[in-house]
Amino acid sequence: MTVFVVDPLADARWDELVLRHRRASVFHTCGWLSALQKTFGYSPVAFSGSAPGGPLENGLLFCEVKSWITGRRLVSLPFSDHCDPLFSSPAEQARILAHVREHFGRKRCKYVEVRPLSIAEPEVLVAMDLRASEKFYLHMLSLDPPLEALFRGLHRDCIQRKVRRAEKEKLAYEVGRSDSLLRKFYRLQVRTRRRHGLPPQPLRWFRQLIASMGDRLSIRVASKDDHPVAAILTLSFKDTVTYKYGCSDERFTRFGGTPFLFWQTIREAKDQGMRQLDLGRSEPDDAGLVKFKDRLGARRMDLTYYRLASGAAPKMALNSRRTQFLKRCARHLPNVVLVIAGRLLSRHTG
Repeated sequence: MTVFVVDPLADARWDELVLRHRRASVFHTCGWLSALQKTFGYSPVAFSGSAPGGPLENGLLFCEVKSWITGRRLVSLPFSDHCDPLFSSPAEQARILAHVREHFGRKRCKYVEVRPLSIAEPEVLVAMDLRASEKFYLHMLSLDPPLEALFRGLHRDCIQRKVRRAEKEKLAYEVGRSDSLLRKFYRLQVRTRRRHGLPPQPLRWFRQLIASMGDRLSIRVASKDDHPVAAILTLSFKDTVTYKYGCSDERFTRFGGTPFLFWQTIREAKDQGMRQLDLGRSEPDDAGLVKFKDRLGARRMDLTYYRLASGAAPKMALNSRRTQFLKRCARHLPNVVLVIAGRLLSRHTG
């Protein structure tokens, strides 16, 4: 089987494949890829068994990341919770992965990483020397039940009660993608990332997402007395709404802004005919986030990343003393310094 290299941003067949393939997600779209390229300089590339001139029947999508800090690597895809290989059979997957393995050697990459949403044949990855590198939880909420049933599926005390509290407090609600909403969202994002001891993603990343995704992107903000208390950013594709970013002001948690925004998202997604809400990945040791998503009534599943490494290619130990020390330092940096750090470092971490 001959394997061909496809530029998804230049080949119109890629969009056609993504629109018709049942495993394609918002992370396969040209809008998402364009934002990655324009913000971080990543080069998207797909490997396919389909020859030029004919229909594109399959594809394995990557971004080539070049970093003097974290090395040269192929990632499928940076800053994406998952990115399923678009194949119709395990045999196709095995043949194209074999080609990627050769490409990996020629390019002298540090590693190749795939982030499949579902692996029906994990032995195919193992046969290609791809090994599990990181494990997460992924939550999916079906939107097929009636709205009343979806509300009953929310945790009575931790979600339903807080939604009612937000309504009682008369939280103001805004949805859109205006510059004003983006700035409200970003101020909360900086605050939240500081709380977690991490620099925020650069503002230009969100600007490029808005420019590239258009009406597939929505920012929702809840405010109390003109003070933003919570915000979330979602992406829509086909019949799925994907929750990608969330942030809040911890001083106003009692008003229930975050549960209120998720309930608004569910209601609007139902009105638009969407069938599922992808709540994204969670670290297994982030018990609070995992429990919150459980309490939304979502189904929890395992999400595993696989990596073909050159040598040991160790990944960062998130619980190391050095990492914890850096997180403590980040919590005390001035906002301007934290934002600059995010601007400088983000492209190396995808």
